[in-house]
Amino acid sequence: MAWALLIMSIDYFQPDSSIRTALSNMIIHGLFHVAIKTNDLAATRAFYCDIMGLKEVFRPDFGYPGAWIACPQPGGQAIIHIYAGGPALGADGTTPVGSAAIDHLSLACSGFHEFREKVAAHGLDYREFLVPGTTLWQLFVYDPSGVQLELTFEGSVEPGRAPDMSPGRSYVAGTHFFNPAPYRNLGKQGVSA
Repeated sequence: MAWALLIMSIDYFQPDSSIRTALSNMIIHGLFHVAIKTNDLAATRAFYCDIMGLKEVFRPDFGYPGAWIACPQPGGQAIIHIYAGGPALGADGTTPVGSAAIDHLSLACSGFHEFREKVAAHGLDYREFLVPGTTLWQLFVYDPSGVQLELTFEGSVEPGRAPDMSPGRSYVAGTHFFNPAPYRNLGKQGVSA
């Protein structure tokens, strides 16, 4: 009798097949990295490496200065991406400080095309990107507060075409495309995410 109740309770908490199918490819695995803008790349690198005990790892050439800082254990993830120069500068020509220096949150994800379709279906603007010299695909979108999210995918296992790198669709570092209007109805009764 107890086994039957256990099996029934396990089955009760399993989503039905339509939910399982709809969600099977759209997965957020966790935080990928935080990107920080800086006026002083050397000092920022020294702080995270020399004081905080992290280590610098390979960074692709994005065409502007920066560093990727990783956890020190073998295979440690590059959890902080630092960049300087043009894309780090605000409209007034200076780099923001404090929390404003955080450019974006990057989430490790699966299901590139499903995420893109869902974002587009809600009328939200987005940008796509291929990380130079890697197999990483990215989808950039903003949250309702204007916080930029970088959804990062391992392109070698994603089905379908690679991200669209055409002008107007391709992500350009330091360029903002946030428009609050499409977010106004999210979370309102009768409007689903």
